[in-house]
Amino acid sequence: MTAPVIALVDDDRNILTSVSIALQAEGFVTRLYPDGTSALKALGDNPADLGVFDIKMPGMDGLALLSALRAGGGAAAAMPVIFLTSKDEEQDEAHGLAAGADDYIAKPFSQRLLIARIRAILRRADMARATAPAVSDEVAAAIIERGRLSLDPARHQVLWSGRPVTLTVTEFLILETLAQRPGVVKNRNQLLDVAYQEDVFVDDRTIDSHIKRIRRKFRAADPQFDAIETLYGVGYRFSDG
Repeated sequence: MTAPVIALVDDDRNILTSVSIALQAEGFVTRLYPDGTSALKALGDNPADLGVFDIKMPGMDGLALLSALRAGGGAAAAMPVIFLTSKDEEQDEAHGLAAGADDYIAKPFSQRLLIARIRAILRRADMARATAPAVSDEVAAAIIERGRLSLDPARHQVLWSGRPVTLTVTEFLILETLAQRPGVVKNRNQLLDVAYQEDVFVDDRTIDSHIKRIRRKFRAADPQFDAIETLYGVGYRFSDG
């Protein structure tokens, strides 16, 4: 089995070195980039299995790097990303998630926690990308059709009125959970249980940021998209009407 490749982007050489050593000791392959510009050039053509980006960097920062990768399309657009930042503030987390990050860790951080989150996200990514060699009746039956929405969990593909919508692994899992039972309200904790496993603890408001991001992506395809409803103080539900 090929070792997962992790792209580390940080202008702090000490962090690059120490995190790389820790990841290599756990069986990962690492690529190191000291700035966003060099990372964008490399990852746009040859994305890693997951990226760990510092937000605050001179020149192209982590937010700009991720936005450029997401906008570029192709495999790089769906690459899972964890943000590192020196600021432990809600607005920084919101900005990171709004840019399309899958997770967020504030410095100083535990390398053990970072590795646990990397493994959890990669595991979900592997499950989402898993596909049979040929399209069988069983695979075809697994596709979720809800009104104008089509979800193919085996191929991590999303269509809205036939138009593709690119979601991160975390976003896909949240949408899939809502779409499996239209009209049924899911609270934030239930969605957190789906999106963040392996004892990874995040604030429940993280779900709100993911929902906003999902809506924004669908509205880029259809400005009238309103299939995800908010029940204030309760949670979210998917409407296929």
